[in-house]
Amino acid sequence: MKRLLRLLQWLLKAAVFFTLFAFALNNQQETRVNFFFGTHWSAPTVLVVLSAFTLGVVIGVLGMVPRWWRERQAVKHRLKPATEAASSTTEASHGV
Repeated sequence: MKRLLRLLQWLLKAAVFFTLFAFALNNQQETRVNFFFGTHWSAPTVLVVLSAFTLGVVIGVLGMVPRWWRERQAVKHRLKPATEAASSTTEASHGV
């Protein structure tokens, strides 16, 4: 059963790869992105789409960093008293 699921995962990955590859091959025409003050960037359409996707992922990850940091600190803070209590009971039982 695990072998079948692993095969299906690889088939899904291959399908996604070939779909994106076909998309890249079909969108090689030049695209112009206009910025402020008369500046622009000309690149193949697939690079423009890939750049926009990458920029979105980076902004999303950077937006989540403060929340991840707070959660990590909260977990560390919750575990600290339990760890200290466990070590103090261990020391008391050993006669330290």
